Amino acid sequence: MSPLTDEQLSAAAGACLELQRTGQDIHSKRPFAALLLAPDNTTVLMSSLSLSHVRHAEAELARNAADNYARDYLAKTTLFSTWEPCAMCAGTIYWANIGRLVYLASEKTLQGVIGEGNVENLTLNLPCRTVFASGQTEVEVIGPVSGWEEKVVEDSKRYWGKGK
Repeated sequence: MSPLTDEQLSAAAGACLELQRTGQDIHSKRPFAALLLAPDNTTVLMSSLSLSHVRHAEAELARNAADNYARDYLAKTTLFSTWEPCAMCAGTIYWANIGRLVYLASEKTLQGVIGEGNVENLTLNLPCRTVFASGQTEVEVIGPVSGWEEKVVEDSKRYWGKGK
């Protein structure tokens, strides 16, 4: 798998955050977005928003990718997510055989943004690295990404700050 340059990471992070903004502003979606980069680390193969409390952006994208791309090809791709994938999404990324994950903001930070006991998004205290470490194949994980976590939090507060 080819390493991500700072420029590639920044470009994909910006595109992912913009997708999250578009999801909120145009489609009234929850502030979660994911995109899949080709092995060249620049071509966006597909993207997804959170569709509901059980159809998360990362899981929807991973399922769609597994349906449309070869397993060996997916091992060379990178999934970008505005937020750290939950256990369900991490499992789906693992089973899809996506080789690398970059998340901009942590699930622990998300819990602080949405508040304890928020039934719209009951976060787990189960980092994605723990889920991946339980598997038989490696998923490279980068995140949270300094400088981007703050931007994701600020954007997400537009949604969660409305009493959601």
